[in-house]
Amino acid sequence: MNILALDCGTKTGYATNLLNGEGSGVVDFKPKARESGGMRFLRFASWLSEMFDLVKPDLVVYEMPHNRGGSATEVLNGMVAIVQKECASRGIEYTTVHSATLKKFATGSGRAGKEDMIHKAIEVFNKRILDDNEADALWLLEYAKEEFK
Repeated sequence: MNILALDCGTKTGYATNLLNGEGSGVVDFKPKARESGGMRFLRFASWLSEMFDLVKPDLVVYEMPHNRGGSATEVLNGMVAIVQKECASRGIEYTTVHSATLKKFATGSGRAGKEDMIHKAIEVFNKRILDDNEADALWLLEYAKEEFK
């Protein structure tokens, strides 16, 4: 099963079990000077379409957004809508994972912090982790591999 795991946000973490064995990283969608915030969504949609063409996922898993208000909520909800639209248009299944569930899966504690998630990812995956977004995406991938064998 080809899986694409996403930690959506201005800095989106991704992980897949297809690219060179285990591919992961972070893509920054921050608008450039004098760009509208909508450009972030256009770039994200274009990147996501390219990833879908490359990975050909059977399943997309992403961290459930928390609606705390402000621009972060707007960005997350917009990106999730794009993920769901792209999945629906291609007939790809998708699912979400609550952050506390992911933290407990990764570290044993649903209250783990970003640094805990990064350190545990370095230990388990034995690789350089760019930031918490990549760590979360790697954990989402592992979670999906366990849950949806």
